[in-house]
Amino acid sequence: MDKINDEKFELESCRKSHHPEHVKKDLTTRLNRIEGQIRGIKGMVERDVYCDDIITQLAATQSALNSVAKVLLQGHLKGCVVDRLAEGDEEVLDELLITIQKLMRR
Repeated sequence: MDKINDEKFELESCRKSHHPEHVKKDLTTRLNRIEGQIRGIKGMVERDVYCDDIITQLAATQSALNSVAKVLLQGHLKGCVVDRLAEGDEEVLDELLITIQKLMRR
């Protein structure tokens, strides 16, 4: 997302995650690496690199994205979902099911 979309999203969302600093640092490191992989793939396309080699890099990048999603889902379950259930908010379960369905579409 760009800065304008980030600000719009933040204004529309009243809930926030509360990840420990070490988790934020880990996620940021992973996402920076993924960003580099994407730039590398773009360069491969521009240089007409063999398709199979590009697909291999895409698979590695997808795997890295899946790892980020797993870390976020784990934190969501152990933090946000548990907290909201403790508050009696069972709507979080429907939200969680939708989130898992989105992850499984891949």
